[in-house]
Amino acid sequence: MALSGKLICYVEISKSGDIFHDIIRHNPHEMVAIAPEKVHDCELHEGERGVVGSVVSWHFTYDGKKEISKQIIESVNEENHTVSFKVIGGELVDKLYKSFRITFHVEPKGDVQVGTVTLEFEKRDISVPYPTSFMDLLCSLVKDMDAHNKAT
Repeated sequence: MALSGKLICYVEISKSGDIFHDIIRHNPHEMVAIAPEKVHDCELHEGERGVVGSVVSWHFTYDGKKEISKQIIESVNEENHTVSFKVIGGELVDKLYKSFRITFHVEPKGDVQVGTVTLEFEKRDISVPYPTSFMDLLCSLVKDMDAHNKAT
């Protein structure tokens, strides 16, 4: 069994990539209002919101318990609506995975926009499960953002 892996989720969205990119990069604290039962806070620790090298902590509910994930913005591509975060603290890297990266990306596919979430990870050992339930959480957040944006 491989210790490194990649999971990708595609979600068709109704708005342009600019809106999703703006929330994830510049206004992640808005996720608290969009999905309060899932996301409880997004704290800025270092730098400026949306700037490469900035450090944020997400407070969220995952698998029925409250968690914190400390992340650094690793890369941003405005043109391609891409933001990548490297997880540097919290249960994901403290207990389960040696490394963990989350990338959000929006791109046109024909007549629609597709929100893509990519998880790249290295498990500490073969007993660590693939992060499928965490991927489910992130994909449901993309759907929540889309529903919120349809209402505005």
